[in-house]
Amino acid sequence: MSKIRKAIKFHCGGKSKLFISQYLSLSRNTVKKYISLFEVQGLTLDQINQKTDLELETLFSHQTDEPISARVQKLYDFFPYMERELKKVGVTSYGMWEEYIKKHPDGYQNSQFREYYKLWGKKVNPVMHMNHKAGDKMYVDYAGKKLSITDKDTGEITEVEFFVAILGASQYTYAEATPSQKKEEFVVSVENAMRFFEGVPAAIVPDNLKSAVIKSSRFEPTINETLADLAEHYETTILPARAYKPRDKSLVEGAVKILYRRIYAVLKDETFFSLAELNDRIGDLLDAHNNRKLTGRPYTRFELYNDIEKDKLSPLPIQRFEIKYQAQATVMQNGHVQLSCDKHFYSVPYQYIRKKVKVMYTRTTVEIYFKYNRLATHPRDYALYSYTTVPEHLASTHQFVTDWTAPRFINWANSIDPVAGEYIFKIIESRNHPEQAFKSCMGILSFEKKVGKQRLINACKRALDFGTYSFKAIQNILENNLDMIKDETTEDPELPEHNNIRGKNYYK
Repeated sequence: MSKIRKAIKFHCGGKSKLFISQYLSLSRNTVKKYISLFEVQGLTLDQINQKTDLELETLFSHQTDEPISARVQKLYDFFPYMERELKKVGVTSYGMWEEYIKKHPDGYQNSQFREYYKLWGKKVNPVMHMNHKAGDKMYVDYAGKKLSITDKDTGEITEVEFFVAILGASQYTYAEATPSQKKEEFVVSVENAMRFFEGVPAAIVPDNLKSAVIKSSRFEPTINETLADLAEHYETTILPARAYKPRDKSLVEGAVKILYRRIYAVLKDETFFSLAELNDRIGDLLDAHNNRKLTGRPYTRFELYNDIEKDKLSPLPIQRFEIKYQAQATVMQNGHVQLSCDKHFYSVPYQYIRKKVKVMYTRTTVEIYFKYNRLATHPRDYALYSYTTVPEHLASTHQFVTDWTAPRFINWANSIDPVAGEYIFKIIESRNHPEQAFKSCMGILSFEKKVGKQRLINACKRALDFGTYSFKAIQNILENNLDMIKDETTEDPELPEHNNIRGKNYYK
């Protein structure tokens, strides 16, 4: 006699589950399963006795559809609603039983209610064994099989990755094709998924791929720094699945299998010439997938998402995340650090000269840190061997030097007298590069404090007459008192021969 038949016979005879388990050498869970299926299907002992052992094996192993009682049917009709409610924070199975018993006073008590719910859950979706709360987790993974795009000119076929993300409670799904599984593209895909879901989950559950986890661990895995920065920007948490534990992310594994049938099967006979074109087609198929009714449920993933999960997700930040890169550098003597990848220099406060600093940079900005303190922020400049300088970062003497420009010296000289302005202009003009004349201009104009404004004006007049333009020419005129003239018509005094003032070699 079949053990199933014996177990049902003993149960109808009033024997305990422990007795049946020990007598028939079956586990207690197996005995519970046989008894529960017997009760759920509303069978009688006579009906069991009329069936063959093969029929019993088929009936109790595969749970074939058999007529069920009206009482059980009411219970099953309540379960889809109960499943949706349990995804909400604070809702418990006991509270749902209380609601059920109010609607059906002749219904099952709490223990049987729970048992039937487990059996119903296994029957309608045997892999969905976790009770996911709305807005709690988003599962992400790459499919094992790859898609491809074709170069329109050469016909070369390039394989691309297939990224999938799914919300735990509603099973609302996002998918896209990406060039690779590199961390930059993985982070962008995760961000695109959250933008698609229009909200941020409390946690993101990735696989142990290198783009997410640098070092896997059962207790404290090391998260990739870029992914950690993304989580910080979106104020969420990264919870990597355990290594070699696919059940930790069974939802996304199941979603990948479904998308193999609903997307891969359609795309395999189509040709795409760009990633954007492929993703547009994936988007169309994804909409059809999300608007298809779930197995054994009267609602779709999109309806469930709108009903229970959309409002539970945290709001998105206004700005998208920018991937940050970092580099180490030493502040040079001129108060700048070099971003080596661009060969561009950025200023920091002069107090940090010769200090080692960390440079954090994105596509648009450059930030410089010293022991977790941010010293400077600059817009990123890609000009080779150029300097981006904030004047306040320089020492006071350096700030003064950085203000040296041709217009500044000419204006300064004109404020003394137009003759001085003309002479300074001639000095700058006579040099191959204006900066070659700046020190000479600085020295000449500083004579105003030493000898007075009028003597400096007279010296510039005399030097213009000589046609010599240098600091040494003005210095020699002042030292030999050649600037002591009464008016412009006065004849030049005799110059000392040993100074050779009129000799062109002196001024050169």
